Amino acid sequence: MDQNDGASVAALAANVKADLVIVGPEAPLVAGVADAVREIGIPVFGPSGAAAMLEGSKAFAKEVMEAAQVPTAAPRVCRDAASLAAALAEFGAPYVVKDDGLAAGKGVVVTTDLTEATTHGAAILDAGGTVVIEEFLDGPEVSLFCICDGRTVKPLQPAQDFKRAYDGDAGLNTGGMGAYTPLPWAPEGLVDEVVRTVAQPTVDEMGRRGTPFVGVLYCGLALTSRGVRVVEFNARFGDPETQSVLSRLETPLASVLLAAAEGRLHELPDLEWSDDASVTVVLASHGYPESARSGDVITGIDEAEAVEERTCSTPAPPSTTQARWSPQAAASCPWSAAARPSPPPGRWRTRLSVASVSRDPTTVATSRSPPPKAAPLPVPSPAEPPDARPRHASHRARAPGLAPRLFRQDSRPLRAHRAAPARRRGAGGRLRPHQRLRLGAAH
Repeated sequence: MDQNDGASVAALAANVKADLVIVGPEAPLVAGVADAVREIGIPVFGPSGAAAMLEGSKAFAKEVMEAAQVPTAAPRVCRDAASLAAALAEFGAPYVVKDDGLAAGKGVVVTTDLTEATTHGAAILDAGGTVVIEEFLDGPEVSLFCICDGRTVKPLQPAQDFKRAYDGDAGLNTGGMGAYTPLPWAPEGLVDEVVRTVAQPTVDEMGRRGTPFVGVLYCGLALTSRGVRVVEFNARFGDPETQSVLSRLETPLASVLLAAAEGRLHELPDLEWSDDASVTVVLASHGYPESARSGDVITGIDEAEAVEERTCSTPAPPSTTQARWSPQAAASCPWSAAARPSPPPGRWRTRLSVASVSRDPTTVATSRSPPPKAAPLPVPSPAEPPDARPRHASHRARAPGLAPRLFRQDSRPLRAHRAAPARRRGAGGRLRPHQRLRLGAAH
């Protein structure tokens, strides 16, 4: 079945008598797969093809944000070499160059090199595309997913991801090499502010245009010296923040998505969340994000699976404009500091999927052969200093050949979530009756 063929997806949904269809990836959303399923009367979580253009076209998203008075980076839309050169000269370095359309996560370059910026923009134009040049945004980035039913917005918990490949941020930008939540360093009232100034105005504007947004609105944000600014919108859940965020959600996810699909989010009580921290570390094959090598063997799985919880005691670091925790440091103690009051010293409990990641390409990628026994993966020391990493306008790269996501019967992604304590799954770790719904999402 072609996942971008709305008629085929609708026929399958009708054949299996689906109660709810979740359209995950951006390409089927922009292709209008959700529209085809809605037309046969099956509830769908995912925006229409017209509403999904919030992700499908960066220029369109900027137009909507301007109409809704949503704070974002100033853009210039370029359709020829002359306008491209003028926009780059206007904004200056660092240059933020984006492909207007879907580009498999490789459509954005952030660089101080004018030649690199010009070359990237020219390649987009030569391929018949449109280029969006934006002003550079300073400050740390925050990700916030908002569940929407066309009128009501229900925010999830914020997370922070880390985009550069390799230790010490030595590699290219990716779709995210790791993420963590919660964010004790984030300004008080951040979520309410984002709903009030970003998500709700955007949903209201889409409704006024006759294209109500039903699905998840990903708000990629920069906390700049001038306040919150939108870096990008996505029309779906995305890596790697989703894995960390949903592992803390205690309200059954299926009930929330169904309520959104049926336009009754306003009837739901407040979402319930675990107080635990969640850290996701991404394993990437050799060459990612420019290419991916298959056939290598993943080792250390048994040792990683044995890591259930880690509790560390550490003093809070001094506030600094440069301090950032990498995913490895976050695994030891999940908070960051960025020119804000530091969180108080104390004990932080973190549930981990993987304790650490080897960058040796022979230890990552996929293989059907049994992995050899490996030495335990090292867990970073709590004394390990945070890495200095400037945050900036970024892009989301997608690894080629992503397999369908697999969910536990309680609808939580396997990749992000170790078996929870018995208190969260009923006596003996068994699923509660309301959790026994199997979901599938193609992405």
